Amino acid sequence: MLLNRSHNMTGKKLPTPSLICKARLGKIGTVLDLSVAADPNDVLSQPTRARLFALLTELKRPARTGELAERLELHPNGIRLHLERLAEAGLIERARVRQARGRPPDAWRVASGASPGGRAPRAYHDLGRWLARALGARPGGLRSIEGTGREIGRELAPKDASSDPDALQISLTALGFQPTVTQRARDRTTICLGNCPYRDAVYENQPAVCALHKGITRGLLDVLAPQAKLTGFVPHDPDQAGCLIKLSGYGETAVVK
Repeated sequence: MLLNRSHNMTGKKLPTPSLICKARLGKIGTVLDLSVAADPNDVLSQPTRARLFALLTELKRPARTGELAERLELHPNGIRLHLERLAEAGLIERARVRQARGRPPDAWRVASGASPGGRAPRAYHDLGRWLARALGARPGGLRSIEGTGREIGRELAPKDASSDPDALQISLTALGFQPTVTQRARDRTTICLGNCPYRDAVYENQPAVCALHKGITRGLLDVLAPQAKLTGFVPHDPDQAGCLIKLSGYGETAVVK
């Protein structure tokens, strides 16, 4: 259990949203670090909104209002109000959900530029676990770290989102990278990452952290866009961000044999 605490206006200690999320969601664990309750006016200081944001982060795909309400065991009308408040704060956005006919469903996903607590996303809790796993897995240097990262990426990918053309961007958003597609021509796609959630760790060992991230990207592609190939992975200064993921065949329909 996390022991980080914050205080309300009377000085009484309260659990952070990240603690609330882990305690109430059971097996659902956050990917982004959500300890933002220092400001009682922050949108995520409200427990239900913190749980909703954590759930959307964990799902890494668009989710309908009814599904979110069912997972949190709350009434859809109340959930809808909290979703609107999160959208106003720029943390989530309405999502496109394909269906054969009828009115598009009311669905939501984490906004690509989401900044929980008004700060660029960080994700050191998971990074620490992943690096420990990669470094202790087997000898082989950076190639071994990338290989372990690829395994982790496959585990992180939502298994029911492979038909979503934005599935990779949604997953990268959930991991805290704030991705945007900056180039799409013929079968070539470039995704620019607007944030590095591991920036402090990069200064300690950039090759290891970037190898892990590259592997995670490959693993996500294995599940979400198996027809695509990672043709380039260009790191940048983590404080300025702007790392590039270059793909071929991304957005094409996979061939089912």
